[in-house]
Amino acid sequence: MTRIGIIVGSTRPGRNAEAVAHWVHQVAAQRADATFELVDIHDYKLPLLDEAYPPSMGQYAQPHTQAWAEKIASFDGFIIVTPEYNRSVPGALKNAIDFLYAEWNNKAVGFVSYGGTGGTRAVEHLRGIAGELQMADVRSQVALSLFTDFENFTTFKPADIQHATLTTTLDQVIAWAGALAPLRAN
Repeated sequence: MTRIGIIVGSTRPGRNAEAVAHWVHQVAAQRADATFELVDIHDYKLPLLDEAYPPSMGQYAQPHTQAWAEKIASFDGFIIVTPEYNRSVPGALKNAIDFLYAEWNNKAVGFVSYGGTGGTRAVEHLRGIAGELQMADVRSQVALSLFTDFENFTTFKPADIQHATLTTTLDQVIAWAGALAPLRAN
């Protein structure tokens, strides 16, 4: 069965990413065409990239990198939940992505973002990063507004339309993860 990791892309205290990721997981868990697992980058305590060799060499020396690599390698695709910080990706998320290379290759990725403008600028940066890592990013994206999908900017209450958009994003990630399976087998 196709395995999709739902990555919580913020480590900030009081973060909204956790509530959003749990919502994604709750919706996804109702499906029978894939299995889903929450993966919180906060749990991996990754320091700033501290590997001597480039990730493309796959020579991970640090135990935290090895644990992170093992987790990411176990999935066929991802939903990345990200806030937008200063028109871009949170530093902790970018750092976590940069630790690895082959573990991301030939996998599908979709995005659930949030911010003042729905997190769309963070996702545009993530799409370029995904391309460099040989990931297939799907077109559909859930863009949550802090003004309409959160109460007082902190209590997550997604508008009804967001459920349909999330379903489309999940459909696309699962389809692409399956289509890329032969490439991962090589």
